[in-house]
Parts: sequence; C-alpha cells; structure tokens
Amino acid sequence: MDAAFVGILGIIVLLIVLFILGMPVGFAMAVVGFCGFSYVITPQAALNMIATDLWSTFSKYGLTVIPLFILMGYLAFHAGIAERLYDAAYKWVGHWRGGLAIATIAADEMFAAICGSNTATAATMGAVALPQMNKYNYDTRLSTGTVVTGGTLGTVMPPSVVLIIIGLQTEQSIVKLFLAGILPAIVLGLLFVVTIIVLCRIYPGFGPAGPKTSLVEKLKSLLGVIEAVTIFVLVIGGLYFGVFTPTEAGAAGVLITLVVSFATRKLTFKGFIRSIGDTLKISCMVYMLVTGAIIFGRFLAVTRLPFMVADFAASLPVSPYVILVMVLVIYLLGGCFMDSLGFLVLTIPIFFPLGVALGFDPIWYSIVLTMVTTMGAITPPVGVNIYVVKALAPDIELGTIFKSVSFFLLACIVSIILLIVFPQLALFIPNAMFD
Repeated sequence: MDAAFVGILGIIVLLIVLFILGMPVGFAMAVVGFCGFSYVITPQAALNMIATDLWSTFSKYGLTVIPLFILMGYLAFHAGIAERLYDAAYKWVGHWRGGLAIATIAADEMFAAICGSNTATAATMGAVALPQMNKYNYDTRLSTGTVVTGGTLGTVMPPSVVLIIIGLQTEQSIVKLFLAGILPAIVLGLLFVVTIIVLCRIYPGFGPAGPKTSLVEKLKSLLGVIEAVTIFVLVIGGLYFGVFTPTEAGAAGVLITLVVSFATRKLTFKGFIRSIGDTLKISCMVYMLVTGAIIFGRFLAVTRLPFMVADFAASLPVSPYVILVMVLVIYLLGGCFMDSLGFLVLTIPIFFPLGVALGFDPIWYSIVLTMVTTMGAITPPVGVNIYVVKALAPDIELGTIFKSVSFFLLACIVSIILLIVFPQLALFIPNAMFD
C-alpha cells in the first residue's frame, strides 16, 4: 500500500476514533501514529521512535516553560490580582452603558498578559465579573458572551501556551512569537469593546450603566493594575533584553508573582496548593497532546503526506491567500467539533509546511493560526470556554451561552482579516526589536 495513502487512511481512522469512541485527542494521535508508523516501517522501528523521540523531547530543559507560565497565571488568580484588575477597569468605565462588560474585556486583556491559558482567563474573570453584571441586571446574553470571548485573549497575548506549543513544534523563537502576539491581542480586545458598545446602543437594556466613581477612587484603583503590569514588563522585558531564556522567564514570572502575592498578603496557603493542583492538571493535558503530536507527526513524516500536500498546494494556479482561506475554514470547522488546542496540535505537521511552501512568514502565519484557534474555543458544540462559563453559571441555559457567542464572532473574523491585510500587526514589534 502506498505510504501517502496510509497517511490519509491514518487521518481518517484518527477522526473516527475521536468522534465515535470519544478518545482524548492526545491518546488518539499516539495510538494511530504508532500503528501507522509500525505499518509503514516496522513495529520495532516504531518502538525505537517512541523511545528516542519522546526522551529527546521531554528531556529538554525548555519544555518546563509550559507549567511555569500556567502556574504564574493560577498564582495570580488565587492572589486576587484578576479581581483588582477588574475593580480598576470597573471604576474607570463602569458608569458607561455596557461599562461592566467593557471592564471585563479590559481586565481580561491585562490578566491574559500574565496568564497563558484561555480557559484559566475565562474561569478567572467569569468568577469575578458574572456576579457583578448580574447585580446590575445585565442581559445574560451580553454577560456570558463577554466572559466566554474575553477569555480567548489568553490564547494570543503572551505568555500564551498555544504560542509556546507552536514554537516547540515548529522550532521557532518563542520570544518572537510572544512579541508578535501583543498587537493582535490588543486589536482583538478593542474589537470586542466595539462590539459591546454597538450592542448596547442597539439594545439599551443589555448593559445598564453603573454608578459613577470619583476621580480619587479611579486613581486609587490603578494600584491594582501595577502588580500585573510589573509582572508582564519584567517577564517580557527580561526576555527581550536577554536577561533570561523563555524557560527562565517562566521561573522568574512565578517568583515575581509569588513576591507580589506575599507582599500584598492575598495568597493563602490553600490558594497556593490549589494553584499547584490546577497547574498539574492543565500541564498533564498539554504534555499528553505534545506526546500524541510527536508520534503522529513522525508517522505523517514517513508517509511524506505533509510535503506532498505542500508541494501540490504551492503548484496550484491560485493565489496563496485563497489556499490560506481554505486552511482557516478547516481550522474553524475543526474547532467546532474538536478541542481547538488538540486540533491545532494535530494539524500543525500538515498545515505549517504548507504555509512555509506558500511563502508566508512563519511568525505571521503562526499568529494567524493562533487567532483562528481562539475561535475554536468559543464555537459550539465543543467550545471549551462555553462550558467553563456554564460551570460558573449553571442557572443559565447552554443555548443562551451559545447564542451570546454569535455577537462576538464577527469581531474575531474581522481581527483575522485585519491581520491578513496588515501583516505588520504581527511583525512590527519582533522586526523592530530584532532587526
């Protein structure tokens, strides 16, 4: 049987295993990849591949960056940093129509700068913001939609776990990917704010204005922002100036967050233990995805299917951007039926070589894929952020949360279009700092 055909068959089997048996993505990729590699080469070669590749990957010092940045985010949450960020944003814009929702997006943007997980961002800000918006009689479609979509900023804004995984899989500079994600994350956040303003103008009852606060209260609230800004500037600044590597940046971020937390006396021992437990859960999930991706990627590599797809697409008499749109549609549809991070890890071995073959800048292309991955986290029926918010608000119908997301999907699409039309949104900062 032709090796390329075996690769196609492996992908089909993988999808069947995922959808029918419901096996987790990482395990499914590992099983199908091992069986496929065994068939194309030999079972002994497959065993040797697992032994050597997994050891060479997981023995790398740099892989510890994932749990470190996740831990930094959870420590910040349990230390109340997210709550103080929300309070500051609320004091400044809470008196506007839809102000609490805007404050949620602003706090999401700032918290995402010290938390690499979209689910952690959604869970954190949901726990803080939903009770407040309910208190001021916000329509549940606006309140839940804001929390669900605002959490996606944690996917793009550094230190993003998604960008770390892409960097590790494609052997790109994580520092450059981090820098490239800053402006797109800000643009996405601004588009969410515009969406809220437009919705509240069309439907005034969606977001009633809250009480005004004095200038003194507003200025005092900025003290709660200093913590997050300090952590972000020290971590990203240290990376840029070469004070430490990405892995050391994760360790430094954890240390700085602990120092800030102890200084403010907001982190309890119980909160510290819970931070470690939550970090272990998320990190194990991510590492299993990485394991499956390595095995499945090696299987696809020996079939040469990714390179054949890339060569075929590059030879088509159409614009590379037509093919790019097709790839993005595949990601959007895949994110509707699979965990978005799992789908990204699964498809990187196929679509990243394709993007390079089409002549796209690897850094820019990675950010585009990350942006479309954010939509997978909020699109039904498998959008993980939707179920995070449902767990926080069990009295709200799941269908209501699904509908709430539709208001913000246009903003996500517009942000991707802007990134395609203006590539410098992703490339300006890394080019300015490294050229």
